[in-house]
Amino acid sequence: MSRFVVVIFPNEEKADEGVRLLDELDNEGTITVYATAIVSKNSDGEVTQKETRPRGPRGMVLGALVGGLLGMLGGPPVAALGAAGGAVMGGWHDAMDLGVGFDFLDEVSRELRPGHWAVVATIDEEWITPLDSRMESIGGIVVRRRSDDFEDDRLRGEIELARRELSEYQAELAQAPEKTKARLATRIDEVRAKLRRAAERTESRIDRLRQETEAKVGALEHQAVRAAPDAKASIDRRIANIRVDDERRSSKLEQALAMAREAAA
Repeated sequence: MSRFVVVIFPNEEKADEGVRLLDELDNEGTITVYATAIVSKNSDGEVTQKETRPRGPRGMVLGALVGGLLGMLGGPPVAALGAAGGAVMGGWHDAMDLGVGFDFLDEVSRELRPGHWAVVATIDEEWITPLDSRMESIGGIVVRRRSDDFEDDRLRGEIELARRELSEYQAELAQAPEKTKARLATRIDEVRAKLRRAAERTESRIDRLRQETEAKVGALEHQAVRAAPDAKASIDRRIANIRVDDERRSSKLEQALAMAREAAA
C-alpha cells in the first residue's frame, strides 16, 4: 500500500541513520522506497530541506509532498490555519492533491519540534511493523498516511454540482419571461465554462495518476529482479494492488470527465 511517511528524529545523525535503515528495508524487499528527503526545523520554527534522494523516475512522487510540507510546516501550526480564512485555501488544495489531510500535516508539525530532523519518504509496504520497529529502535517517531482520493473526490463533486446547477438554469430558462432570458443564458455560459475547466483539471489528474502508477510499477519490477523468492511474492502483490487501485481511480475520473464534457458542449 502506497504511503507517505515522516520519521522524526532528535538530531541529524539519527536522521541519516533512518535513511540507511530505509535503504536496508528496500534492499530486503520488505518495503519499496520511491524517494527520501531530509528536513530540519530550526529554533525559529523554519523548516529547511537538507537533501532529496529520488530513485530514478520514482522520485517524481515525492517532490510535491516535500514542497507542501516545507510550505505548511514552516508557517503557523496547521491546526491554527483555519483562522487565516482564504490564505489557507491554497495549502488545503495542495494537501488534497497530495492525498493527505490537515490532520497528517498537523501531527507532523507537532512532532517536528525546533532542533529536530525528519526523514520524509514515499513508500509502498504491506505491513507497518518492519518499518516502525527499525525506526523506533533508533529513537524515531513514525507518522504515516495512506495516499487517499481527496482530489479525485473533489473533482467529481465539483463536476456533479456544476451539472446540477446547469440543469436548474436550463429548466428555468425554458419557463422564464423574455426579459430574464439573457441573464440566465449568461449564467449557463458561465457554468459551462466552469465545467470545461473542471474537465481540463480532471484530464490532467488522470494523466498524473497514470504516470505515478507506471513509475511505481517500474520501481517495484526493478526491485523484484534482485529480491529473494519470498520477498518477490510480496512485491508482486504490491504491483497487483497498485494496478487495481489505478484502474479504480482512473475509471471514476474518466466517467466524471465524460459527464463534464457532455454537459459543457
